[in-house]
Amino acid sequence: VVEGVEQWDLNINPKRSLFYFNIKELIDYRDLIIMFVKRDFSASYKQTIFGPLWFFIQPLLTTITFTFIFGHLAGLSTDGLPKPLFYMAGITAWNYFSDCLSKTSTTFKDNATIFGKVYFPRLIMPLSIVIANLVKFGIQMLMFFIIMAYYLSIGASIHITLYILLFPLLVIIMALIGLGLGMIISSLTTKYRDLTFLISFGVQLLMYVTPVIYPLSHFPEKYNLIIKLNPMTSVIETFRFGILGTGMFSWPSLYYSICFAFIINFIGIIVFNKVERDFVDVV
Repeated sequence: VVEGVEQWDLNINPKRSLFYFNIKELIDYRDLIIMFVKRDFSASYKQTIFGPLWFFIQPLLTTITFTFIFGHLAGLSTDGLPKPLFYMAGITAWNYFSDCLSKTSTTFKDNATIFGKVYFPRLIMPLSIVIANLVKFGIQMLMFFIIMAYYLSIGASIHITLYILLFPLLVIIMALIGLGLGMIISSLTTKYRDLTFLISFGVQLLMYVTPVIYPLSHFPEKYNLIIKLNPMTSVIETFRFGILGTGMFSWPSLYYSICFAFIINFIGIIVFNKVERDFVDVV
């Protein structure tokens, strides 16, 4: 107490602006973020036979399946790239986005008991999920580069371009889109539980309107606009263009994805802050 005035390290107010986003507060709770990241990462392989090997097995099996079904049976073009490398590039990037979206979308439901007992910035939960998935993404990218090195050693037509420098930006875009959409869906599922059952189906359906299993250059022209409206389209295409040298790169399309990522996060924070006030009474 200083001259009759109480000095507090932290003030918790019952009502805050819907636009509330305190970066300093998140930094102050960085130890908690690290703890949740470790928890989310270990929970991915806890009580499994193969453990962390699933981080390699899942994209590898998916790549083999896509290569057989879409590459050999359906005969879809891969822009001259080795089929396994083409599909793994799309799958690795897509998995990071879809994991961020799917796991963030159940934030309120999965952590209702914790939220109801102790205070901490609620945004820590979805942020920790995005960071934990980033570790998994890094592991899968390592496997991708090993396979890429193999194909380079046997003379495959792969050309790394300067646009590979955009890789960190692409990761941020994927994280922001997954985070923003996930926060919106998580907020809605506190009242509308039916959405929980539609998430996995919706994410899977979204993959088929994203150039993961086909190159955008070979998609029918009349549907091109629809595919380009998907903000993940330019991310996947730029990813392949920078690392493998094939794909359709466009600055306007990439700007569109960047704008979409920030707008959807802005909306996500507003909705998340609104639901955070009284979600415990609903969940």
